[in-house]
Formats: sequence, structure tokens, C-alpha cells
Amino acid sequence: MKIKGIVTGAAAAGAVLLTACSTGTQGAGTAAGGVVQVQNVEEQVISVSSREEVQVTPDMAEIVYSVYTQEADAKACQEANGKQLDQVIEMLKGMGFEESSIQTSNYSMNPIYDWDAGQTITGYEMETMVTLSDVPIDQAGEVISNSVSAGVNNIRSVSYLSSTYDEAYQEALKMAIEEASVKAQAMAEAGGCTLGKIVGITEYGGNQQAKYTGYSNSVARAESAAVMDAGAMNIMPGEISIEADITVEFAIN
Repeated sequence: MKIKGIVTGAAAAGAVLLTACSTGTQGAGTAAGGVVQVQNVEEQVISVSSREEVQVTPDMAEIVYSVYTQEADAKACQEANGKQLDQVIEMLKGMGFEESSIQTSNYSMNPIYDWDAGQTITGYEMETMVTLSDVPIDQAGEVISNSVSAGVNNIRSVSYLSSTYDEAYQEALKMAIEEASVKAQAMAEAGGCTLGKIVGITEYGGNQQAKYTGYSNSVARAESAAVMDAGAMNIMPGEISIEADITVEFAIN
């Protein structure tokens, strides 16, 4: 696990806030010699924005691909597409994937025109999309290769996911708060203030596309020589970044 962070800070109420810290004056506001005395100093805060990220190695994947067919008439095109699609689904089941992990969608059929011949229909094309979830990362390359052999001819995307997303995100949150405290302390000292307790934390929506929550132990590992493909694609997922982005408000005395 690799960790890195970026922190920025800003003092609420600007120069007025820091003047209040230095003087410690409360009550009615007055102006003398260019110094502004503010009311309700005890309600002033230092606001710090902090972003931290944790790098994790993905352990699951989601694959989106499709079956495309082209035939002279619509019925033949549909039948050919259905046949290839059935082959792909049966292959996936043979590798141990449950039906709940296999989703077909975006069924589309369109005529093929010969525009040079006066918009004459010369054939039909059909495409059906398949989304496969719950793929152990070390099976992803094998799944893609076997799917192509079974009838897939359009690979849309491979998304890398982490089943430890929540733990990594919580770690990033803790680090962001700790770093915000360090930054706020430095700002308070520079402004002649004493840093108080945290009075507010705002969490901004993080990117949860890498979050995996549907892992099932029923997803089997391919162990049969009949299923294994020696020419499986080499998948290198690398690492994914999980970020926590927050703003912390500290009371100042």
C-alpha cells in the first residue's frame, strides 16, 4: 500500500480573523489606526481543505464486451447473434460464473444500406452487450481470451475494482484529518491564535467506481485444462487510487 497526500489551507475571515487572534478583543467593533476589532471572536474558525489518497492493488474486475453479427436478412442475423451469445454464456458458466454475474443488454439491430444504390438495404447487423462482474483479477485475461474464442468480437472495457475499498478509504480519511490538524496548527501559530477543537468536518463525494461489494465465494477458479487457455491475455491492473477529500473547521481562541 502506497500513501501520498495534498493539503491546502485557508483562514476564515482573512485578515480580520488574524487581527482578532492577536488582540483577543471581544465586544463592540471599533477601528483605530487601521486595526479592526471584531465581535464574537470565540465563534471564529480556521478552515482547512485536505486531500489524501491510498494506493491499493485491485483484486476484482468487471468486463464489458459484445457480440456483433452481420447477415443478409434480419432473421438470420438475429439467429447468428443468439447462437454466438449462447456460446459465450455457456462458456462463462463452465468457468464457474453464476448467472447473477452475467448481464446482457443493449440489444440492437439495424439495416445496412447501400447509399450509392439509392438507400438499398443490403443486410442487417446486430449487437448484444455482455457485462461480466465478480471476476477475480487473476482470471480476467483468461476470461477475455475464452470469450473471444466463444464469439465475443467487441471488447468495450475492463474495470479494476478493490474489495478492500472501504478500509482504504477510511484510512485516507484519517490521514486527511491528521494532515488538516497539522496545517491548521501552523496557521494558528502564524496568526497568533491558539488552536481549539474540531467544530466541523465536510466530506466531499469521492470516486467510488473502484469499489467492489458483490464478491461471492461461489465464483470458481478455473482449474480444468479444458477451460484454461494458454493464449490468455496478459492483464496488468497496476494500482488504483482511493481518495478522501475533506474540509475541517477548527475553533480558535
